[in-house]
Amino acid sequence: MALFGTLATLRTQAPRTPAIAAAFDYAEDVLRAGSPAQARLRALGAGATEKIELAHGAFAIEQAYETKPRAEGFFESHRKYIDLQLVVEGDEVMEVVDASRIAVREPYNADRDLVIYGDAAGASVLRVSSGLAAIFFPADVHMPTLRSGASGGLVRKTVVKIPVA
Repeated sequence: MALFGTLATLRTQAPRTPAIAAAFDYAEDVLRAGSPAQARLRALGAGATEKIELAHGAFAIEQAYETKPRAEGFFESHRKYIDLQLVVEGDEVMEVVDASRIAVREPYNADRDLVIYGDAAGASVLRVSSGLAAIFFPADVHMPTLRSGASGGLVRKTVVKIPVA
């Protein structure tokens, strides 16, 4: 099931592969005050994204966006990649449920590495604030980018896509 916490905690819990090590090295750099990676992410305007190639087939999608109401979100999962979602600025809510407990709405799209699901009652809810991350494996159906309060807020985040070994 999904992992949640600080990068230091997640590093001790995550499988040890070269691609995961590359993902953590990059994520720690993004959190390092004054690093070029952090400056690049902080320079993104709302709605912008930038893809960053990493080692061992991993890559990051740096993004800045306004969080959205739950009604505008959707549950998703991936088969080819594990997600490491790290909030650098702001906070958001993410929901997660095991794939065995939710119905598929749109079947797997290999080009996008994406399955879209219907809604799930009883999903677990995570509040992810600056410096915290979640790791979602292929069985972890997740809905990120949700508002943590009544109104949205700007989030700067990176999603590291780690190839499934």
